[in-house]
Amino acid sequence: MFRIDKDSIFEVIVVILFAIILITILLTHIVYPWFSWGASILLLLLAIANLLFHRVPHRMCPGGPATVSAVADGQIVEISKVQEDEWVRGECVKVSIYMNFFDVHANFWPIDGKVDYYQYYRGRKRLAFSPKASEDNEHSCTGILNPDGQKVFFKQLAGSFARRIVCYSKPGLEVRAGEQCGIIKFGSRIDFYLPLDAEIVVKIGDRVRACESVIAKLR
Repeated sequence: MFRIDKDSIFEVIVVILFAIILITILLTHIVYPWFSWGASILLLLLAIANLLFHRVPHRMCPGGPATVSAVADGQIVEISKVQEDEWVRGECVKVSIYMNFFDVHANFWPIDGKVDYYQYYRGRKRLAFSPKASEDNEHSCTGILNPDGQKVFFKQLAGSFARRIVCYSKPGLEVRAGEQCGIIKFGSRIDFYLPLDAEIVVKIGDRVRACESVIAKLR
């Protein structure tokens, strides 16, 4: 079961317009039987794809203040030690999830805690798997402190086809793992920045599901 993202009203209107056009074409078939069925099938597929792209599935989440779950569906494409100077301000482990066009693009809080930092950046539209995308592309940054003061930092990154990032973060907001934190429309990647001593339980190439898949366990 799923619902449609609350910030996707425009896209839902587009689906309704597709439906109206489709009905018009079907009625045209009655008057002009020779009219191509191809247009009808194409519009129907586009309407369904557009609707499903903005779905928000109901997921069960392990949750808790020390279990970091996936923010989004996708594939693990990077696990590396990096220096993060924006909020963590130190060495940490970076874990990246790449979302393809068919993945759920709704995003979910990865851990229980409080939002301590949020910043949005305009940027370019590089391919999401490009190494420079993390800094150059349009992105939002959220820093969460769990009850023990441990830091979990993540970025929502737009890709070459993404056109809008929605994020519910604001400093002081209490969050619970598994609840929706936003959506990346038609894109593309999530970057985690986790403590060096976190136990990373995924590997490069793994497919993960938002909420349900555990990325790491904090010590």
